[in-house]
Amino acid sequence: MEKTGCVYLVGAGCGQADLITVRGLRLLRKCQVLVYDDLIAGELLEEVPDSAQRIYVGKRSGRQVTPQEEISRILVEKAREGYVVVRLKGGDPFVFGRGGEEMKALIEAGIPCEEVPGVTSAIAIPAAAGIPVTYRGLSRSVHIVTGHTADTEDCLPRHLELLAEMEGTLVFLMGLGQLEKIAERLIQAGMAEDTPAAVISGGNSRCPAAARGTLGTIVSETRKKKVKAPAVIVVGETAALELIGDDGSFCRCP
Repeated sequence: MEKTGCVYLVGAGCGQADLITVRGLRLLRKCQVLVYDDLIAGELLEEVPDSAQRIYVGKRSGRQVTPQEEISRILVEKAREGYVVVRLKGGDPFVFGRGGEEMKALIEAGIPCEEVPGVTSAIAIPAAAGIPVTYRGLSRSVHIVTGHTADTEDCLPRHLELLAEMEGTLVFLMGLGQLEKIAERLIQAGMAEDTPAAVISGGNSRCPAAARGTLGTIVSETRKKKVKAPAVIVVGETAALELIGDDGSFCRCP
């Protein structure tokens, strides 16, 4: 092939397959190469043409199967071979999905590329448990924070104390292993121990579970419920809401 192809960074949404955008689904159905992550709804993979090459680059037990540099190399290489490539990511590619790094690598290589947004787990997972991340009179803002970073001594986000002083909802992604430290630091920074908190593992997680409590009890509640990664941590007044039916599900339209 002589003509350079292109790469679409597509967000698969979080959970059911039909949460993907119409545009994302259309691109899946016409792609020639699929490069995909873990926790993607199986029904979406069935939408890919049988003739398409499939390359899995996800994570297992929190460990990246394929180094990020290698993923970017694969995307550039397949596009240079002339293929239409879909890089399918859970949630939204630009919300802690390293989509920005991949887009930068593609641009530097002169590869035509485009990002197609998806529903981020920071919103979808709390919503599935009946928790809106904003609510009039309770939370007028939402702050999405990585729960683990490599460039600090305790691997917690910088300026956690400032986050503790902010009004609104704090949502931590990729932070289950840091939950105890996060709770301790927020309390030390002045956040009340009775601040509502929740830890939810849902979407396409292999072990869906939810724990509710307060900043002072959420660690023990999470252990009781045996919540496993990947999980979303929600801290703030809206974490006490349960906008679900008596049977534990949303009051859905028929």
